[in-house]
Amino acid sequence: MLREDFIYPEGIYLDGNSLGLASRSSIKTIENRLKEWQTLAVNGWTSWFGLSESLSADLAKLVGAMPEEVIATGGITANLHALLATFYKPTDTKKYIVATTLDFPSDLYALQSWTQHYGTELRLISSRDGYTLTDEDIEEAFQDDVALILLPTVLYGSGQLLDIKRYAKLAQEKSIILGVDAAHSVGALTHAFHDWNVDFAVWCSYKYLNAGPGACGGIFVHEKHFHRIPALKGWWGHQKHTVFKMRPYFTHEPGAAAFQISTPSILALAGLEGSLEEFKKVNIIDIRKRSLELTTYLMELIAQHLPELEIITPRNEERRGGHVSVRHVHARLLSLALRERNIVPDYRSPDILRMAPVALYNTILELDETVHVLRELLDTKAYMKFQYQVTHIV
Repeated sequence: MLREDFIYPEGIYLDGNSLGLASRSSIKTIENRLKEWQTLAVNGWTSWFGLSESLSADLAKLVGAMPEEVIATGGITANLHALLATFYKPTDTKKYIVATTLDFPSDLYALQSWTQHYGTELRLISSRDGYTLTDEDIEEAFQDDVALILLPTVLYGSGQLLDIKRYAKLAQEKSIILGVDAAHSVGALTHAFHDWNVDFAVWCSYKYLNAGPGACGGIFVHEKHFHRIPALKGWWGHQKHTVFKMRPYFTHEPGAAAFQISTPSILALAGLEGSLEEFKKVNIIDIRKRSLELTTYLMELIAQHLPELEIITPRNEERRGGHVSVRHVHARLLSLALRERNIVPDYRSPDILRMAPVALYNTILELDETVHVLRELLDTKAYMKFQYQVTHIV
């Protein structure tokens, strides 16, 4: 779609679900912000002060929200802590948190912190196959004694897309707070957080949003919660027009902006600022359509030419995110062998090989070549030479 807008490394890059590629607009924006620092020094804050808020409208379009419901700030885990501190208020009758065994571990660490703090319990929804979840098992967890549930939009391992709209409706019926981790979906597919009545959401911007390593993440807080005062207060969430009066009491910004805590990295915001320019050039609906075309094609190729690889990503388009995951006992070795051939996939323990054909810059021909190389590696077992190599694969 916009391949020429990105700085593409040598070979084939299929790891955009871990770290998206650098766009020319992001590099230019970062350079411009660096130049402001060099030439303006502290006077640069004239244009930096409201930078996070200036990005809200474009981010809101990608998550289906009102601009004031969205803010660019922090990272997923820090943002999740800030939101849990405010939204998790256990009582005698509603005190448990629910998540899944397939959540990204850092989310679970944050949830465990708060259940341990209150002396309550984190309940985990189990997977029947180790890779995906059923609607029945998820819905069964919506018990009357549950205070808060956190679900991912897309499971980071298998790429399964969960039906957040369905669960949000059930959460409302049960008076349960529903939080969402949208790390593996923002920038790859459509959302409607406001209309679905999701209570809050967090995401990062270094995957499909292509904002760069360490880029600021994002927060969504539904307008129905704007009356809540953040439990973790910080001066960047204070009313911007009075913050320099240095009052000893906290008056929060309206909307999601209130959940900002510390001064953001302007260079980290600049990467996001530039990357959002790319999303103005193409509709997220078209991005999703192209993503489905690429993932469908890749799954068909794998099924036809690589029967040794078990596809664990749902074939149903309505239940699939932006990457394709396959299972093989030597997935780690295959990942190393592919990288040696300048094809970059992603490995997740113990046996998952993930490949993300990103709509903005990957091509059909790249998928053909990847499957061809995988067939060669499986036939020759050339990947076995890596079996004694200790390598951390990101």
